Amino acid sequence: MSEVIAGIEIPETALVRQATALVRSAADETLFHHSRRVFLWGSLKAAARGLPVDPELAYVGGLFHDLGLTKSYATADRRFELDGAEAARTFLLDHGRPEEDARNVWLAIALHTTPEIPLHLAPEVAVVTLGVETDVLGLDLAEIGEEQRAEVVAAHPRVDFKNRILRAFRDGMAGRPETTFGTMNDDVLAYFDPEFERKDFVEIIKGSAWPE
Repeated sequence: MSEVIAGIEIPETALVRQATALVRSAADETLFHHSRRVFLWGSLKAAARGLPVDPELAYVGGLFHDLGLTKSYATADRRFELDGAEAARTFLLDHGRPEEDARNVWLAIALHTTPEIPLHLAPEVAVVTLGVETDVLGLDLAEIGEEQRAEVVAAHPRVDFKNRILRAFRDGMAGRPETTFGTMNDDVLAYFDPEFERKDFVEIIKGSAWPE
């Protein structure tokens, strides 16, 4: 029997089971529960907005979106979002999903820290951002009923989540601070490390190799 949380059915497929096992093995409890909540929040909001979302793709997008913060999938020189996106694309292609599906999930994960743009792309892209913005930032939380919120959190607890997710971001990006340029991720490193120096976009333009 399929698992149902707050009215959202977790697809009972081999792909979903293997995605769950992969993320379970790579992520700690904070990231795993967060990733499942992202799928659930995103699915609830997508349904309310009439977005037709493929549930398997939404699940992989939600589950893999922070995989690049884990030791098993983090690289040394690119944004963590790209690490998770690449892992998801490979996973979906290996499981027989077409390139277009894999590309949409790649975009969903690669762009999930880029506000607004994902919401104007395919539903499988938008659903991940909707879930992330709900769980991390609390945006439009009132769109989800109190009973639904309670059921999701009962299944996937938010134990000291605000502090724990910030530490997970810090731990996943501290070794590659240059990859945070131009993103909100540099706010996290600046919060934890007073010696972190942000790159200034204006100064980069003014100091470029182009002559005046």
